[in-house]
Amino acid sequence: MIAVRLLWLAVLLVAIPAWVGNCFLNVDKPCRNPVFLWISGQMLLWAGFQVICVPVILLEGRMWMVTVAYCGYILVLLAAATVRYFRQSRTLRAVREAKPEKAEIILWVLAGVLLLVQLAVLMVYGDGDDAYYVAISAAAEESGRMYQKIPYTGMHTELDVRHGLAPFPIWIAWLAQMTGITTVIVAKTLVPVALISMTYGVFYLLGSRVLFAGEGAYRKKWALPAFLLCTEVLVLFGDYSYYTVENFMIARSRQGKAALGSILIPMIFFLLLTLLRKIQEEQKITVGFWVLLGSVMTACCLASTMGALLACMLVGTAGLCGAVSYRKWKLILPLIGCCIPCIVYAGMYLLLG
Repeated sequence: MIAVRLLWLAVLLVAIPAWVGNCFLNVDKPCRNPVFLWISGQMLLWAGFQVICVPVILLEGRMWMVTVAYCGYILVLLAAATVRYFRQSRTLRAVREAKPEKAEIILWVLAGVLLLVQLAVLMVYGDGDDAYYVAISAAAEESGRMYQKIPYTGMHTELDVRHGLAPFPIWIAWLAQMTGITTVIVAKTLVPVALISMTYGVFYLLGSRVLFAGEGAYRKKWALPAFLLCTEVLVLFGDYSYYTVENFMIARSRQGKAALGSILIPMIFFLLLTLLRKIQEEQKITVGFWVLLGSVMTACCLASTMGALLACMLVGTAGLCGAVSYRKWKLILPLIGCCIPCIVYAGMYLLLG
């Protein structure tokens, strides 16, 4: 039974997001990149969860309402991704990789070993904030009430609007509810495996599509695994302060603010760098790209209330620099459109929080 539950959790965290990612097949290069599809699909799923869950929380609805609506949303996305896949499957081109060099193979092996080490030791970490965030997930999954219980005592209380606007713990509760696995195990052991892997997936995209893309002596095949290996080493020795990104990534990976700093903000960097490269090379910017950027912005609000401010500042600064540098003033309008979800949730925080 536990094997079936773990398999179903893997489907929810990996297989379904990867297939939903087919909605973004034409965002960058018309080729199948499993890492890009997985991460972009999860961004779209997170954005939908935020849009569905927050109104239910504010109306003091129950957990089952979120579950029914979100499962329907997933089914719609799966259908759309299937249609998209079969419509564009003929235009996709297979990626032909040259035979890897010995140094490249060794670096990839070392990077894989270090990743496994980090995934293996994450269970020994504890964090004081778990007394709130994990308890909120457990209370929502068991009672069906969201942000209406004091997590430290279990007593009923008024709606906590401030934290309810960023319901990342409710997403974890949904995973526990769907799989039947204890919420604490999902939050502290299983979800971090997917989130830490997703973090390195974003860095893989940054390295393969931005930093080491194209031709040149400094863009050797071994540069990408070396970059990931160095990143993993920095993470391993990054716990010199309680507030470092590395500490949040490993010790607090089940908390939304860790996903914001480790996954979502780097993903925005990746998309903005991709956007500027497309402008420089005079490539067409598809609607799917703006949908993906807007999804990441909305997912920032799911992770943390401060994500709305940070994401808008990042996108606004990059958009202004791109518009001035390339004289593409029309670029500002779609970027403002992508920021609308963050502006809305920030306004709700100021009015209701």
